[in-house]
Amino acid sequence: GDSVAAGLGAERRKETLGGRLAKGMARRLRRPVRLRTAAVVGAESPDLADQLAGLPDGYAPHVAVIVVGGNDVTHRLPIAVSTQHLRDTILHLRGLGAEVVVGTCPDLGALRPVPQPLRRLISSVSRRLAEAQAETARSVRATPIDLRRAVGPMFFDDPDAMFSLDRFHPSPLGYRRTAEALLPAVCVAAEAALSSRRQPAPR
Repeated sequence: GDSVAAGLGAERRKETLGGRLAKGMARRLRRPVRLRTAAVVGAESPDLADQLAGLPDGYAPHVAVIVVGGNDVTHRLPIAVSTQHLRDTILHLRGLGAEVVVGTCPDLGALRPVPQPLRRLISSVSRRLAEAQAETARSVRATPIDLRRAVGPMFFDDPDAMFSLDRFHPSPLGYRRTAEALLPAVCVAAEAALSSRRQPAPR
């Protein structure tokens, strides 16, 4: 994914979105969790293919979490282009045997440094992209989590605590709340993947 998936704004690795999810999964599932983050700061949905290509040969994750879309909005990428790349990525990951959870595009209207009326515009576009991402995810058997509804109000109500110093990326608390929103679905996905890989191969 993008800079949120990469954890930009967190002070320590364990405070990143991936770090929070890995720790939470290990606690809930009571087993070791190995985290690999392929996200790149500034990435857009078309960059997901390169992130997949950068994974080691034979790499087969049990569960993959995708968070992308903010840069698609700010760079005015057509929603149809964004969702096609998201669909291709999910299908690739499912082909590796992974369950996939998609954190949909957050509401960029929470970005106070962006002046009005531009902030209202990007809020509307980010909402439409999030809805399209959710529909795309469901169509290829991935699980979407609506981050706009799950954590968006927290970013609007308490921006000083939820945003890092740059006012564009989550703070450690922002990542914690985002991870909490994703964690239940990620654990369910991980358990489903573990169960399917334990099933004996058909004869």
